[in-house]
Amino acid sequence: MSPRVSVGLPVYNGERFLETALDSLLCQTCADFELIISDNASTDGTEAICRRYAQRDPRILYHRSERNRGAAWNHNRVVELARAPYFKWAAHDDVCAPQFLERCADVLDRQSAVILCYPQTVLINETGQQLSVCADRCAPASSDPFLRFRDLMGTLARSNPMYGIIRTSVLRRTPLIGAYPASDLVLLSELALRGAFHLVAETLFFRRDHPQKSNRSNPGTAALASWYDPSKQGKIVLRNWRLLFGYLVSITRTPMGLWARARCYVFMLRWLRWNLRDLRHELHMASLTLMRRALRIRSGSVAP
Repeated sequence: MSPRVSVGLPVYNGERFLETALDSLLCQTCADFELIISDNASTDGTEAICRRYAQRDPRILYHRSERNRGAAWNHNRVVELARAPYFKWAAHDDVCAPQFLERCADVLDRQSAVILCYPQTVLINETGQQLSVCADRCAPASSDPFLRFRDLMGTLARSNPMYGIIRTSVLRRTPLIGAYPASDLVLLSELALRGAFHLVAETLFFRRDHPQKSNRSNPGTAALASWYDPSKQGKIVLRNWRLLFGYLVSITRTPMGLWARARCYVFMLRWLRWNLRDLRHELHMASLTLMRRALRIRSGSVAP
């Protein structure tokens, strides 16, 4: 029999906080789950920790890649391996309250229109001290896909909904995590087009902020892009243009009425206007980078 919830934990060199994260998942009041760990060729003590926990608890399924294929591949891998009707991504450095899985899964059981459920979130530091409460308001619940899309774009401050519980069947209809920065925002936008979100009023998720976190240890768009996909190393990254393309593709590929789709496209015209300065800046910086590379190649300082 398949479990009630599949928890997917992608990890790379996470030995510092990994045991705390695993302990918080294994003491859930909802015991009917599987924990899928995908180790992206870690070089620290991550493998030893995972194998030790997997030997102690049969709910843990440990998989290891022989090379680092990037965070996007690793996040999508755990979805591919999931067997349960509900799925949750877990991070190696975050902490879940014991009632997390039970509270969120119960909502999905009761409300068929809800495809994603997540709780209130608190930011914690390296030692587990609480820093601040996230003022989450992102819970698009309308029956109109355009209104859900608009509400998500207007209320999503952090990607906390990404760490809620999602209906696996709906998640697998999306392209999952793209191999580019902020692709989680595009995924959430498509999920909002496909169904309602629900925000549990209880604080059940403790998201750790620390210097080794991906967006802080990989400063700059180019470095973050190579974290998502190592093959992007040294390539020009147009973050906002890629987001624009991703949003448009999500609107195009998601089943909905013509009127709702048309309003989504009109909304993206407004998004384009709001972000026009950043879009122009990216094109300007990309052209300067290409010119510098061309001059270096011409001068013989680098190979073409």
